[in-house]
Amino acid sequence: MFRIRRIADGYTEANAKALAAAEAILSTHFPSARERDFADLPARLGRPGKDLTTPLVLVAEGAHDEVRAALLAHRFANPAFVFLDYLGVRNGGIGGGLGGALYQRLREITADIGGIGLFFECLPGDGAHCRAAAETLAENRKRLTFYARFGAYPIAGTAYELPVGQDADCPPHLMYDSCGRERPLSRDEGRTAVKAILERKYGWLCPPDYVARVVESFADDPVRLNAPKRARVALPVTARHELAVIANTKHDIFHVKERGYVEAPVRVPLIRDALRHALKIEEIAARNFPDRFVTAVHDPKLVEFIRRCSAETPPGKSTYPYVFPIHNRNRPPKDRALHAGYYCMDTFTPINRNAWPAARQAVNCALTAAALCLEGRRFSYALVRPPGHHAERQAFGGFCYLNNAAIAADYLSHFGKVAVLDVDYHHGNGTQDIFWDRADVLTISVHGHPRFAYPYFSGFDDETGGGAGQGVNLNLPLKENASPEEFFAAIRKALHRIAQFAPVYLVVALGFDTAIADPTGSWSLRAPHFNELGGAIAAMSLPTAFVQEGGYRTRTLGPNAAAFFKGVLGRI
Repeated sequence: MFRIRRIADGYTEANAKALAAAEAILSTHFPSARERDFADLPARLGRPGKDLTTPLVLVAEGAHDEVRAALLAHRFANPAFVFLDYLGVRNGGIGGGLGGALYQRLREITADIGGIGLFFECLPGDGAHCRAAAETLAENRKRLTFYARFGAYPIAGTAYELPVGQDADCPPHLMYDSCGRERPLSRDEGRTAVKAILERKYGWLCPPDYVARVVESFADDPVRLNAPKRARVALPVTARHELAVIANTKHDIFHVKERGYVEAPVRVPLIRDALRHALKIEEIAARNFPDRFVTAVHDPKLVEFIRRCSAETPPGKSTYPYVFPIHNRNRPPKDRALHAGYYCMDTFTPINRNAWPAARQAVNCALTAAALCLEGRRFSYALVRPPGHHAERQAFGGFCYLNNAAIAADYLSHFGKVAVLDVDYHHGNGTQDIFWDRADVLTISVHGHPRFAYPYFSGFDDETGGGAGQGVNLNLPLKENASPEEFFAAIRKALHRIAQFAPVYLVVALGFDTAIADPTGSWSLRAPHFNELGGAIAAMSLPTAFVQEGGYRTRTLGPNAAAFFKGVLGRI
């Protein structure tokens, strides 16, 4: 098993190690690679340079995060295309599953930007154009055959192979891959692209008269490729524009039937069915993640209590806290109900036999959504219950046992900065508590003011974080009868703060309890407002994991969710 990951920066420990491993692999395969190709790479990732190119590094990582293959490419702007510099597999060439998976992912990225296509160089495989040993020529032919599987072929009939110097040997072919684009490469596009390649990538080598001569040699319209007459059908590029939905398949075992308990199992199928009818979605099974991702954000004693209390509660019964002792860490109560008050912040979040397995599977769904963001998915949605954003490091409550969004954000934070945007009607006190003193995760919550809205004790606008996290927590509490216009004014402030923070990933704690007539809220958002909200969030152009929180008016829950994600996908 392996995963394909785009490295966003070189500042986290995981990214720095991956970059070093990638450079080692590529330098081994390409000993003549210039040092400048890898110089200051951590600082250049994700940022266009003076040459209007942005480096892209993709790695294939094994089960223990070891880098097994890597590629370095550059995204060009004006014109928009991608140039592949190097692709290599540890202890091997470029063939096999790893090299193919990396190259296919790069094709998907190229298709996503909607540019001209993907360009790169490949050495000739025949002795007429390259004086090299037979084994070298065989290796060159192997590379050409590898790329031909994807529909990438040498550009024919141009002077690109013209040596710059008299002594140059084996001038490379310029290869072109349309990455699924329906129309061929036009002459003007070819000229514009090759001019950018020669001036920006090889400006140190190619004099202006040479560049002009090569550009003018692009005479065919459309540009002709040196493809065999019976070329195989190119491997398609799968557009990742659909919404990846990871639904909690174990949520319905957790059902509290007491009157007035609005966090009901029907919420998940209502949303899922509405999305199936309204959108193109891809339903993905949740992966299993170890408990260390949970205890990274929650006190292990809290986690163990929820697990044990859930297992010990008789079937059909619920454990409700009714005594809330002053915390004495040395003398916790022994009785199950008394002990519940040691960790629970309210009287309406019971633990029953199925609370732990349902909550734990919700965590798996959220982590799967986060992992998909790492692997290149633009939008993923953990459709879960029970919700999680009220669960703090050492406490649970508000229907929440484990903080799904916070666990997902912490996981992503090992690979780049993360912003968490909470748009539930209630303050995300748990997420705020967990990341209070951290500078790598920005937490923002737009919610009803704690003067009248749960959890009542947090969510004030003067709570801005502590220690290293000072200024990295933003609360935007609104009045009880806030209008949609006031809500969106707060959303604009939140998105502006996210843009300033410049995260690599975004996690959205998604609540639909801001809808009109929701039994737990007092605002008046309707389907068009959720559509607008989805579009505004998607416009941030960040890999985004949505994690379901509240929303309890079953009559409008499905339509509102469908409207929201229509807005999300409509901005691609």
